Amino acid sequence: MSGDTFAVGIHVTDAEFQFVVRVPSSIDSGWSDPDAFQSLVERHVWDRLDRTAVLETIDRTADVGETVSLGTITLEPDGTVVDASLRDPTSD
Repeated sequence: MSGDTFAVGIHVTDAEFQFVVRVPSSIDSGWSDPDAFQSLVERHVWDRLDRTAVLETIDRTADVGETVSLGTITLEPDGTVVDASLRDPTSD
């Protein structure tokens, strides 16, 4: 399988939810702008999951300091989604 796999989650703080992208240690050199690919990863995740429902569930069930895993998404540097294994916490 081509592309790089990014683990994604939501970190809960006292004041906000933070979208977290874990970047593989060996990443394709085509990813030259970290902000751009993190935004791309986030956009593709929310294209596949209901953002409002996910965040409402996390608000009800997660503790401050916890990071709720949403799974992984594999992308090529051109933005093509190769694979997505995302977990919808609203279905638990």
